[in-house]
Amino acid sequence: GLPETFRQSIEDRWGDPADDPFMRDGAFHLAAHRFGNVVIGIQPARGYNIDPKATYHDPALAPPHGYIAFYLWLRAAFGAHAVVHVGKHGNLEWLPGKALALSEACAPEAVFGPMPSLYPFIVNDPGEGAQAKRRLGAVIVDHLTPPMTRAESYGPLAELESLVDEYYGAATLDPRRLAPLRADILDIARRLGLDTDCGVGAGDPDEDALAKLDNHLCELKELQIRDGLHILGRAPEGEPETDLLAALVRLPRGDGSGPDGSLPRALAADLGLRGGDPPFDPLNCTPAEPWAGPKPAALAGLIDAPWRTCGDTVERLELLARALIAGTLLCPPDWAATGAVLAFAAGPLRERLRRSAAQEVQAVLDGLAGRFVAPGPSGAPTRGSLEMLPTGRNFYSVDTRTVPTPTAWRLGWHSATLLVERFAQEHGDWPRTLALSAWGTSCMRTGGDDVAQALALLGVRPTWDDAAHRVTGFEIMPASVLGRPRVDVTLRISGFFRDAFPGLIDLVDSAVRAVAALDESEDDNPVAARVRRDAAELAAAGLPADQARHRAASRVFGSKPGAYGAGLQALIDERLWEGPADLADAYLMWGGYAYGGGDAGRADRALFEQRLAAVQAVLHNQDNREHDLLDSDDYYQFEGGLTAAVRHLSGQQPTVYHNDHSRPERPVIRRLEHEIGLVVRGRAANPKWIAGAMRHGYKGAFEIAATVDYLFAFAATTGLVADQHFDAVYDAYVADDAVRDFMAEANPAALQEMATRFAEAIDRGLWHPGRNSAYADLTALCHPRESGDPSQQPNSRFPLSRE
Repeated sequence: GLPETFRQSIEDRWGDPADDPFMRDGAFHLAAHRFGNVVIGIQPARGYNIDPKATYHDPALAPPHGYIAFYLWLRAAFGAHAVVHVGKHGNLEWLPGKALALSEACAPEAVFGPMPSLYPFIVNDPGEGAQAKRRLGAVIVDHLTPPMTRAESYGPLAELESLVDEYYGAATLDPRRLAPLRADILDIARRLGLDTDCGVGAGDPDEDALAKLDNHLCELKELQIRDGLHILGRAPEGEPETDLLAALVRLPRGDGSGPDGSLPRALAADLGLRGGDPPFDPLNCTPAEPWAGPKPAALAGLIDAPWRTCGDTVERLELLARALIAGTLLCPPDWAATGAVLAFAAGPLRERLRRSAAQEVQAVLDGLAGRFVAPGPSGAPTRGSLEMLPTGRNFYSVDTRTVPTPTAWRLGWHSATLLVERFAQEHGDWPRTLALSAWGTSCMRTGGDDVAQALALLGVRPTWDDAAHRVTGFEIMPASVLGRPRVDVTLRISGFFRDAFPGLIDLVDSAVRAVAALDESEDDNPVAARVRRDAAELAAAGLPADQARHRAASRVFGSKPGAYGAGLQALIDERLWEGPADLADAYLMWGGYAYGGGDAGRADRALFEQRLAAVQAVLHNQDNREHDLLDSDDYYQFEGGLTAAVRHLSGQQPTVYHNDHSRPERPVIRRLEHEIGLVVRGRAANPKWIAGAMRHGYKGAFEIAATVDYLFAFAATTGLVADQHFDAVYDAYVADDAVRDFMAEANPAALQEMATRFAEAIDRGLWHPGRNSAYADLTALCHPRESGDPSQQPNSRFPLSRE
């Protein structure tokens, strides 16, 4: 029943079905189990793993015979009335074919056919959910994010924090102890690698180093991290519910007044802490700055710890907010601002969270019964948008004609300004060339932060109509207003961005071409100067002048039309690469298609290489803290692949920025190496996060192992993962008996895969372990049958070989 053109493409790529690895004894063997009228199956692999060396470079790889057999069996043999795709996200909606209005020859349509599809999907991922709608016709049932919590201090970080407090206390009580305490603090920081994580330079005075370290410890402690996973139909209870509610009202919503206010800000106002010059803001302060304000009793008695910095004040406000939400402390009637926010958090907001649980399951049942599933908005709840609660709705995303929104423009302009100033401070000159990785999902969540930032770097401002706030065009800002050079920005867009935002591609392309046509000096306008030079070279090589000019101004690149991804996952997963050049080559092969100005994916790898060879800085923005760069292969593929390509082509390591846009009013510019250190210590190696993962058994062990995979991949692509980062996760996962034994019991395959990845990092020179025994212990885990006496294995309680 397959369309002939599609069937032929399968045979052309994969040959005879008898050769398919799913085929044994003349029949396909499918990973499925039948329970009467219900089948639970595992979606087949995409196909890159069947013949990795021959297929990883094929962006439009057709699915193999066994893949098609699985869905044809569901349709024809089992006769499924509907399919519920569980897990964000699958691979069916990313198969080759048109972006929308698919024909019978497009792979998703040919494979899946007209079956109804219900798709439970996390509410903060509108882009990938929209992909399932566009290419499967799926009905989304959105669900809550995992509970969020404060990272807090632990282990050596808590000990170091205590020493820092003791040091500053000794400054007034016993100055003789300052020198030895300072030496101990800096020595511990160096041994842990925290000095490099927080940017302490070799020539920094000790006091400056201590201030940076103090700031970093506060930053780690206040980091928002996940506490376990969300279970469909089960709302968080007890402490997880309290922590999630506190996270949801941490930032202001709407106009920031009344119940839409920030709870920490409301508490600070009611407690008389907002004075000073500048006024104290718990959401925007330097943590290590000395606290000179009042110390009200409501905060002083919360914890038995020194109160000397703004960060200590923020911690107390967060703890008080949590206690008020939990009801262990009562809000005094004269705390008007706090009372308004608290009434919302403890009342309507808590009710929405609890209603989400029942609504998520009921929506799936309604959909299977052919009933209407109500629509609802999507986005990141902790970023200040709570209208998507309760969940259990068929979410929608944005009106693409309004992107970038005025709000996104304000953030993009602010972030771009901070970025160029940071680069100038670090390099002694303004940036001239930059490559930005832009995703469609992030664009939907934020209303276009990334595009707004790119336009701001160019010195271009969007314009909107007054009625519907739709983007009508752009205006070029004078160089005199910018006060710095325009930045030559190259965009590498994702496949979904290409599909969902063709108007934004044209907006950026038009803006680049308009800027390139300005009569400005090279100092003010590197874009125009570069386009003129490149056009002249192309014309001299025989290209007509108009085509030369057009090609020279191309700045938007992505994957092949109908294809998705950046091409690195198969290389990393199947260990097919020998050196960074292989990773760069795959990235360039998959991303070398030009878009905009009438180009709809013109193959032009040479031009893509020319653009990236001149790049000084690589940029990727993190728009919320509900996930991080060690959660998904997309981060290392796009951001890491871009870095690897620039380094390979230019011969120099670019500066890589991974900015934090999780608080729209306060973007933070961070180097990638800083962000990696923050995530490793704040989340990945944090016993609090590990305990949350361990509550989920097999899946939790998978999450732990996946973190190591993604850390390894960032080391391979960027070279910015330090030994101390590997050491921290190794100590937390492998050297810790309780965690290692948990993984061996709950998911031994994950433990073995994780050990293999650690060993590969050593073999490739990406990690030089601090423990001399690390390699031998990993070898025992990788090859349990070869390690001799089981009682001598690091994993002696739960040996991996249990056949």
